[in-house]
Amino acid sequence: MIHPSAIIDPAARLADDVEVGPFSVIGADVEIGAGSVIGPHVVVRGPTTMGRNNRVYQFATIGEDCQDKKYRGEPTRLEIGDNNIFREGVTVHRGTVQDQGVTRIGSGGLFMAYAHVAHDCVLGDNVILANQATLGGHVHIGDNVILGGLSAVHQFCHVGTYAMCGGGSIITKDIAAFVMVTGNPAATHGLNAEGIKRRGFDSDVISELRRAYKLVFRSQQTLAQALEALDQQENRSAWLNVFIDSLKSSSRGLTR
Repeated sequence: MIHPSAIIDPAARLADDVEVGPFSVIGADVEIGAGSVIGPHVVVRGPTTMGRNNRVYQFATIGEDCQDKKYRGEPTRLEIGDNNIFREGVTVHRGTVQDQGVTRIGSGGLFMAYAHVAHDCVLGDNVILANQATLGGHVHIGDNVILGGLSAVHQFCHVGTYAMCGGGSIITKDIAAFVMVTGNPAATHGLNAEGIKRRGFDSDVISELRRAYKLVFRSQQTLAQALEALDQQENRSAWLNVFIDSLKSSSRGLTR
C-alpha cells in the first residue's frame, strides 16, 4: 500500500489501508483517514488532518506553510473532511495566527488541476474549484459553490451557498447565496436556478428565491429597503432565510 520510495515521517498517522505512491513525502503531525489514496510525487505537511476516502493526485501540495509574509513558522493547522479529490498541482495552505490558525475544507469537494486554497480559508461541503481557481486568504466558501476555471476570489470575501461563479471571474466583493456571477470585476447574472433545480429544490422555493433576487438586485430599492421587505414576508422558506442571512452578513459589500 505504501511504495518503498515514499518518505513518511514516523510521527505521521496513516490508517492501515491508506495508499501512498512513489516519491511522495508525508510529514510529521499528518493524520490521514481510511480509504485515502495519496498519489505519486505528493507532499503533505502538518499539522494536517485528512478524513476518510480522500484522493490526492500527483504534484499536489497539501498543508504547506502559507504565503503570508507575516507568517513566522507558528504551528497552524489544516483540517480536511471526507471524500475530497485534489487533482494535479493543487496547493492548500495552513492557517495563520492572525486568524483562527486553521484552514478548513469540508467533505465531497473537487479541486481541479492547479487550484489554490490559501491560508485561513473556510470551505463547506461539495465545493468545486475548477482548473486554476484561486482563493486569497481568509475567504469563506459556502456549501455547493462552484468556481469556474481561472477565477480568483479576493482576500476576506464570502461566497454564499449554492452560488456559481463563471470562468475567469474576478471576485472582489461578497456573493450572495444562490446567485450566479461572472466577469472582471464580477457582476450578478441571475439566480442559479438550474443548479438548485438539479439539487432537488422545489419549484415553489425556486420561484420564491427568484422573486427575492429580483427585489434585491433588479429593483430600484436600496439593499436596506429590500431587506426590510423580505423580513416582513410571512411564511418564508428556510432557503429564503439563507439568502437573507447571506445579504445581512456581508462585510465587504455585495457583488451587484
